[in-house]
Amino acid sequence: MAKAAKTRTLVSWIFSQLKPYKVKVVTAIAALVVGAVSWLALGQGVKIVVDEGFIANNADKLNQMALVVIGIALIGSVAAYIRFYLMIWLGERVSADIRRNVYSHLLTLSPAFFEKTRTGEVISRFTSDTTVLQTVVGMGLSMALRASITFVGALLLMLVTSPLMTLYVLIAVPVVLLPIKVLGAKVRIFARDSQDRVADMGSYVDESLHEIHTVQSYTHEQSDRTQFGQRVEAVMDAASRRIKYRALLIACIMGISITTITIVAWLGARQVLEGGVSAGELTAFMFYAVMAGGSVATISEVIGEIQKAAGASERLLELLNTESQILPPSLPVRLAAKIQGELSIRKLTFAYPGAPEIDVLQQINLHIRAGERVALVGPSGAGKSSVFQLLLRFYDANSGVIEIDGIDHRQLELSDLRQVFGLVPQDSVILATSVIENIRYGWPEATEQQVIEAAKAARADEFIESFTEGYHTQLGERGIRLSGGQKQRISIARAILADRPVLLLDEATSALDASSEQQVKLALEELMKNKTTLIIAHRLSTVVNADRIVVMDKGRIVAIGHHTELIKTNALYQEFADLQLVS
Repeated sequence: MAKAAKTRTLVSWIFSQLKPYKVKVVTAIAALVVGAVSWLALGQGVKIVVDEGFIANNADKLNQMALVVIGIALIGSVAAYIRFYLMIWLGERVSADIRRNVYSHLLTLSPAFFEKTRTGEVISRFTSDTTVLQTVVGMGLSMALRASITFVGALLLMLVTSPLMTLYVLIAVPVVLLPIKVLGAKVRIFARDSQDRVADMGSYVDESLHEIHTVQSYTHEQSDRTQFGQRVEAVMDAASRRIKYRALLIACIMGISITTITIVAWLGARQVLEGGVSAGELTAFMFYAVMAGGSVATISEVIGEIQKAAGASERLLELLNTESQILPPSLPVRLAAKIQGELSIRKLTFAYPGAPEIDVLQQINLHIRAGERVALVGPSGAGKSSVFQLLLRFYDANSGVIEIDGIDHRQLELSDLRQVFGLVPQDSVILATSVIENIRYGWPEATEQQVIEAAKAARADEFIESFTEGYHTQLGERGIRLSGGQKQRISIARAILADRPVLLLDEATSALDASSEQQVKLALEELMKNKTTLIIAHRLSTVVNADRIVVMDKGRIVAIGHHTELIKTNALYQEFADLQLVS
C-alpha cells in the first residue's frame, strides 16, 4: 500500500505541473472525448451496415451508411490531430518547466550538496528523467484517457447489445487486474534502478571527459573503456529486468484479452444460430469487445510507462525537496548604500559537513579595517580557503560570528552578502562562451567598452586582440584555448569589472610566468585601491605589500604582523618563507 500511495503522490505531482495550462488540457480532453465517441459510433454504423444493408440486401442503406461511417472517421481524425498536437506540446512544456524549476532550485543549494552528489548524476536527471516524463505526459496520459473512455463506452454499448455476453467479459476483468497490480509494481522498482544506472554512466562520462588530459597523459584509455563498458552493461542489465516484467505484463493482458474475446465470440455465434441476437448485433458487440480489449492492453502499457515515470519523478522530487543547509534570514538586514568593507571575525570554529569531527578552523579572531590589505599564509590545510568559504557563506560556522560593517553576515540576504565580494580563485573558471561574456559574468549589463577597459587594466587586452574575433572569440569548454596565465587575467578582468568593495584573491598570480605576473601585479594594485583585500598567497612578492600578514596553522592563527617582524619572531613563517615564498 505504501508503494501505491507513493506512486499516487508522484503521479499527482505530474498532474500538478499541468495546472498552468488548463485551457489546453481541457481542449485536449474535449478532442479526446470527441475522438473516442466517434470510434464508438462506428460500431453502431457497422451494425446498421450489416443488418439493414448487407443482410437486408438494401443497396441505398448500404451507400448511405458508408458515407456516415466515412464522416464519423473524418471527425475522429480531426479530433485525433488536435489531441496529439496539444498533448505532445504539453509534454514538452511540462518537461521544460520541470527542468527550469529543478535548475533554479539547484542554484540555491550549498556546496555541501555538490560534495555528495556527482554532476553527471544531476545531468542525467535533467535529461533522461525529464524525457521520460515528457513521453508520459505527451503520449501516455493521452492514450490512457482515450483508452479509459473507449473502454467505458464500449462496455456500456456491449451491455446494451447483449447483457449476457457482457457478463462473460466482466468475469475476465479481475483476471486482467491481477498482473497489472503484481507486475506493475516490479516495473516501477526496476525503472528506478535503470534510471540510477543511467545516471551513474553519465557521471563517469562527465568525469573522464572533463579530465581528458589526465586520462590521456597516463594512458588510462583502456581502463576507462573497460570501466565505462561495465557501467553500460549495468544499464543494460537493469533495463533488461524492467523490459522483462513490462513485456510479461503486456503479454498477460493480451493473452487474457484475446482468450476472453475468442470465448465470447464463440458464445455469441451460438446465440446467433439460436436466434438470440442478430448478426449485426454480434458484429457490433465484437467490434466493441475488441475495442475494450485493446483499451485494456493500452492501459496496461501506459501503466508500465507511468511506473517508469514514477521512478523518474521520484528522483526529480528528491532534488526539488533537498533543502539548502544555508538558511536565509527571517528578517533580513540591508547594508548601507556605500559599503565600507570592514570585516570582523570572532571566535570562529568550523568543520565541513562531510567530516564534522575535524575542526578546520578553531577560535579564529581577526579584525580587518576598511581598505586594509591582509594576507593569509600557512601550510596546506591550515584553513585559509575555509575562511573565504565562510565569508561568502557557502557554509555556516559551527560557532562564532562574521560581521560586515558591523552587521552579522547571517542577517543579510545571500545575494546582498555575496555582492560585497569580488573573488579571483586559484583555478580560474572560464565558461564555454565568448571572451566578452566571460569578463561580463560579474556585471551582465556592462557595455563592451567597459569590458575592454577592465581587460586592459588586467593586462589581458593584448592577447585578446590577437584572436581572430577579438572579444567575441569563443573560448571553448573550460577555456581550452587559453593558457593558465591568460585564464587568470580573464578572471582578474572579471573582478575588476564587477568592482566589489571587498576582494578575495586566492593565489591570484599563481598561474602566471614572471612577465605576466609583473603585468597582473600592476593591475591588482589598481584594483585594490580603496578596497578591503584578503590575499591567500605563497609568493613573497604578493605578501610583502600587505598591511598585515596572518600566519595560520592547523586551523588557528599563530601570528599576525609585517613580513620583517614575522621573519624574526615566528619560526613557522620563517620556514614558510624559506621554502615557498622565494620565487
